[in-house]
Amino acid sequence: MKILGVDPGSRITGFGLIEANKLKFNYLSSGCIRTQGTLPERITTIFVEIEQIIQKYQPDVVVIERAFMRPDRPNPDAAIKLGHARGAIISAAGSNHRLMVEYSPNQIKKTVVGKGHAAKEQVSFMVQELLKLNKAPQADAADALAGAICHAYHCL
Repeated sequence: MKILGVDPGSRITGFGLIEANKLKFNYLSSGCIRTQGTLPERITTIFVEIEQIIQKYQPDVVVIERAFMRPDRPNPDAAIKLGHARGAIISAAGSNHRLMVEYSPNQIKKTVVGKGHAAKEQVSFMVQELLKLNKAPQADAADALAGAICHAYHCL
């Protein structure tokens, strides 16, 4: 099963693609979509690039991190922008007839690291270990790969 994980962001959207056979993982690709310009331009870039990744790799499922707002630092403007980015990703997956699955950040961290409030460095380290990578991926790409790994653990 090919699994595309996506860590949405209006400025940087991470993506990571793995192939999972039972609980054996094969790293295929990862990276970051860096956007510029107005919000509509950034959202369009995210849609176009996710669609290209889907068409190139033909994943069986797209995993997206569920949106959340920190109660200690609520930022409605950031949440709205994140919602737009998620909409672009969902639209790209939907227009390519891909199954979509969502996990909360805490679910992903708990699955990959063992605790729901793990630091980004811990997630990155575990992704590197589980995928047997020579070096840690970029932070947003590591989060996306962690989402893909999380889904593999939950469905295989």
